[in-house]
Amino acid sequence: MDHIEQQIAAYKQEIQAFEPATAADLEAFRIKFLGTKGIVKAISGEMANVPKEQKREFGLLLNGFKQFVEERYAQFEHLKDGAGAAATDADFTLPAEPHRLGTRHPISIVRNNIISIFERLGFAIAEGPEIEDDWHNFTALNLPENHPARDMQDTFYISKSPDWLLRTHTSSVQVREMEKGKLPIRIICPGRVYRNETISARAHCFFHQVEGLYIDENVSFADLKQTLYHFVKELFGEDTRIRFRPSYFPFTEPSAEMDISCLICGGKGCNVCKHTGWVEILGCGMVHPKVLENCGIDPEKYTGFAFGMGIERITMLKYQIKDLRLFSENDVRFLEQFEGTV
Repeated sequence: MDHIEQQIAAYKQEIQAFEPATAADLEAFRIKFLGTKGIVKAISGEMANVPKEQKREFGLLLNGFKQFVEERYAQFEHLKDGAGAAATDADFTLPAEPHRLGTRHPISIVRNNIISIFERLGFAIAEGPEIEDDWHNFTALNLPENHPARDMQDTFYISKSPDWLLRTHTSSVQVREMEKGKLPIRIICPGRVYRNETISARAHCFFHQVEGLYIDENVSFADLKQTLYHFVKELFGEDTRIRFRPSYFPFTEPSAEMDISCLICGGKGCNVCKHTGWVEILGCGMVHPKVLENCGIDPEKYTGFAFGMGIERITMLKYQIKDLRLFSENDVRFLEQFEGTV
């Protein structure tokens, strides 16, 4: 016991004089005194050699020494906080780099703009499934089997008998809304559609549409024209010129296509407008009476108009983008150009 007491007294003098300058010095102290092979453990091992009647006295002496070492070590634990900063050679007082947020896709930006314009005119949003049956996608829209207009739309068929397919237009949503029989109807139908086309700068196998439908008593072609006039002026500006051309669609009669003055050349003529000064942006017309009948609506009492446009075409004109494939390539350099756009 006398020998152990002398050892502990010497160690206490050494510990009392200990003044670490770095975290490494503090760690060396911990290992020497408190480590698994340290001095405290070594002295504890002497318990087996202490006579039974002195074990209590030895235990008190040992616990006091261990507590003395731990308290001295705790006085310098603040050095460990600086160890991480020194090891990484970083200044944690500097402001952090800003976290970059993503931006909306140009298709989403234009889609939201289109929706906002028509919502202010009282149109509600209607959505439907992208996998459709033949009735809602073709037959109800006055395109019976073997109708030549079906050849205009290269369709992705999923199964035959019955026919299931990826919808070729969002007109199928209009059919579903008309079948509900809740009149009047004033809706727009935004969504993705699919056609089996060769991918190029001007065509893709999937794209996005917004179609509109208004059915009520005494709806006329004049209502259609004024609605679309307002839409174009709101989206492209007051200086945009507009014209209607007669056309053909099996689900509308009469039918028309609407052109606007080319935004790239200002109507002077360029490669985009094929030197005509005009660019077609949508198709429209009065809902065919046969379509109303197919959906359980009395064509003698109700009339309506419909229109449809490709969002990609609108976006390309609005932002003067010349390659349709850019929209689906996920090129960050392209998408970053629309940061801050609403």
